[in-house]
Amino acid sequence: MALKRITKELNDLRQDPPANCSAGPDGDDMYKWRATIMGPSDSCFAGGVFFLSIEFPPDYPFKPPKVRFLTKIYHPNIASNGAICLDILREQWSPALTISKVLLSICSLLTDPNPDDPLVPDIATTYKTDKPRYEANAREWVRKFAM
Repeated sequence: MALKRITKELNDLRQDPPANCSAGPDGDDMYKWRATIMGPSDSCFAGGVFFLSIEFPPDYPFKPPKVRFLTKIYHPNIASNGAICLDILREQWSPALTISKVLLSICSLLTDPNPDDPLVPDIATTYKTDKPRYEANAREWVRKFAM
């Protein structure tokens, strides 16, 4: 069942890819994908190209995929190991969601961080207390790691 759903999502992604995102199998394993997100133009991540890994569990879509950033990014909701703090990847997951919707949600998180539920408290504090410095740091990391 999982493989059928993953294959359908891959076909849907190829026919109607979400803006600034792409994803597909990393080699022959349909349960392991690579995704690419272009930094949203209205954010401090503009111009960056971010790579992510996606691992589908055997009971997908009843359990969420494991999604993490492979590209280093300065963000309060993304840890240094690439883990992403996003409710739809945890307790708010629904089988109605697709990888396309997940990638769009991650893009939205880049534009609008949630500093009240951070994985990196130091970055969240900078975001809340000195947004210009947060944006400068994020742009510097884009230049170093995502270009």
